[in-house]
Amino acid sequence: MTSQYRVNYHLRAHKRDSLIEFIKGMLLTPFVLHSQPAASQAHVAENAQRFSEIFASIEELIEEHRSFTSQGIPTYSRLAKLVPSIGTFFTPLPLQRAFERVNSQDKISARKHVPPSFNDIRRILNMAQAIAIAPHLKLVTFDGDMTLYADGQNFEQDNELTFLLIALLRRRINVAIVTAAGYGDDAGRYEHRLSGLLAAFGTAQLTPEEASRFFVLGGECNFLFRTIVVQQQQQQQQQQQQQQQQQQQQQQQESSYALQYVPDTEYRASSLRAWTDSQVQQLLDVAEAELRDCVERMAISAEILRKPRAVGLVPRAQLTREQLDECALSSQLALLKYQGSPKSQPCDVPIPFCAFNGGNDCWVDIGNKLIGVRILQHMLDSPPEATLHVGDQFLSTGNDLSTRTACCTCWIINPEETQRILTELEKLF
Repeated sequence: MTSQYRVNYHLRAHKRDSLIEFIKGMLLTPFVLHSQPAASQAHVAENAQRFSEIFASIEELIEEHRSFTSQGIPTYSRLAKLVPSIGTFFTPLPLQRAFERVNSQDKISARKHVPPSFNDIRRILNMAQAIAIAPHLKLVTFDGDMTLYADGQNFEQDNELTFLLIALLRRRINVAIVTAAGYGDDAGRYEHRLSGLLAAFGTAQLTPEEASRFFVLGGECNFLFRTIVVQQQQQQQQQQQQQQQQQQQQQQQESSYALQYVPDTEYRASSLRAWTDSQVQQLLDVAEAELRDCVERMAISAEILRKPRAVGLVPRAQLTREQLDECALSSQLALLKYQGSPKSQPCDVPIPFCAFNGGNDCWVDIGNKLIGVRILQHMLDSPPEATLHVGDQFLSTGNDLSTRTACCTCWIINPEETQRILTELEKLF
């Protein structure tokens, strides 16, 4: 599923999703018209039927839109007229079936005072996408913070997602973490963040083939790592109590798992990242100047960090979401103005960037997750309809939004929701 967003803070469009708002409006009418002070079981069943019929109708609209898109005329569809910003659906979305599954768990139709919400619809869309993609899934990519682990934390070995990720690898499905965290080619920094998961690979005794399906792509799209198995010889002294006491020395093979940096030359990146270091640094200069202006005019206590392919604002005290949004949107506008001005250096392709609110900080990265996902798709031969990206930043100030152009997506808000989606996928395989 994809959507295009127009940044307009006064209309709060940066905090909305056009398709979800459309569905929410469709569901609100029967909720209001048929609301009753004392809801009986029959009334609950009638509500469920009405909601189910609406989702069936929207499902038909999406299929019609997919048909027009395949003919090269997506704007002719009824859905495009109702939701002009709608993009591409890479798979059908069985919304009626998804609603029935989510409603059986969350009892949406039994509510008397709270209509179907943004989050209800988001979870139904996630379920529909999981149902549609499960038979064809070849690649799952994940955001890191707030998707697999808490913001700023590491992936611990007791993380409940561990065995769900291992199950994907054993099903011959490629798994990748596509993260904004940029540590260059320093595999050790990424290994530290994922130490619990790599240790769990050892506990599960993944084969080299299974482990090789796990990747990390850092800096949005700039630093690729694959997982390798390192064999270690260990001498163990074992005392055995028998009729005669003997000392035996055993040699035992144990496996450990590490990340190995993959140079650009080993995968197709030049056509997707066709820019020079000089052009990158000029763009980062503009971004850094804008972030410093934000610090000054909003009197923010923060540190500006400059990396080879990113610049970020890291506050010394917690900032409000609105302050971080202001930094992200200001940076976006400044960079777009710069790239469209005569002062910018011409290049074969515009340099893509990602200016985003990271929840506790704000960053501008060279490249974006759209490029990262496409690199993995090309390398692993996974088409959009067989690729799923799971993340929590799908608003216009988030860095997962761009992936909607390349693949199917699931919009979650915390690791618990990621666990719920992977559990549903496991049931569907």
